[in-house]
Amino acid sequence: MRVQVLFHDNCFDGAASAAVFTRFYRERVRADATFSYRGLAHKPGAEGIDPAVFTGDENVIVDFRYSQDARLTWWFDHHASAFQQPGDEPHFQRDTSGQKFHDPHRKSCTLYLADVARERFGWDASPLKDLLHWAEIIDGAQFPSPQMAVALEEPALRIMTVLEATKDDTLIPEVIRRMQTDSLADIAASPLISAPLEPLLFRHQRNIDLVREKARYENGVVHFDLVDEGVDSLNKFIAYALYPDARYTLWVGKGASRAKVSLGSNPWKPETRKHDLSAIAGRYGGGGHPVVAAVSFKADQSDKARAAYQEILAELSSAG
Repeated sequence: MRVQVLFHDNCFDGAASAAVFTRFYRERVRADATFSYRGLAHKPGAEGIDPAVFTGDENVIVDFRYSQDARLTWWFDHHASAFQQPGDEPHFQRDTSGQKFHDPHRKSCTLYLADVARERFGWDASPLKDLLHWAEIIDGAQFPSPQMAVALEEPALRIMTVLEATKDDTLIPEVIRRMQTDSLADIAASPLISAPLEPLLFRHQRNIDLVREKARYENGVVHFDLVDEGVDSLNKFIAYALYPDARYTLWVGKGASRAKVSLGSNPWKPETRKHDLSAIAGRYGGGGHPVVAAVSFKADQSDKARAAYQEILAELSSAG
């Protein structure tokens, strides 16, 4: 039995969900299964999932949007924007397999998946409790302070940093394999993570300096434009470390393969959020959660990304 696990690429929760699903499947469904892993990334606009990715005897999606493809046999997601294509949600609601699950109120897909596997299939996830704990903290922004999220001293946060930045197609599948048995401390200390981490920490410090230089704080919103600096990914908590009273953070950037607008609300002041950020992002073909979302554009559409950024800034600032 060949099981193809498709996961949210460049994401700690996506990798952890893939690891948890694999261990669950081996222990409760079929011990002799073989697994392959492939990351899924959000494309500009609202394009559906490429049917060519469903290459297994069983095909699984974790921590990523829904597909109506008949070859999809397992699905777990927690994003409010899970149903992107016309007919997605009714198709999911008609499913009778008992193997597709969605709860947009859960903080991480990893813990959600583990809870479903325990409640529906009697699986014991306790050997992976540290992985579940950190997936919930990272994807749910449950850090005690923004300073902790920016310092990147914990093993899980070092793994997160590498996963979010890597372009190596072999690295994340290997991390997924190790997450099933190894401690996060051992994974973080291994050359798999420690070697690529060093230049990333240098870039992280540069990004802190860029945000400090470029950010403006107005009407409760920290906002900045990093298109000309060629940045399309950075630690989302930097702005809150610099502006702890902010209600929202909003920024636009550009990398080699995309332009991107990122929206976030302050996890340390949840009562100040007045908008559903996934709904705002959805109007531009993006998605996410009510508390954090993003919109991707093609690499040559930075003007379009900047226009969306300005429109969203006006909307978020209107909350006062």
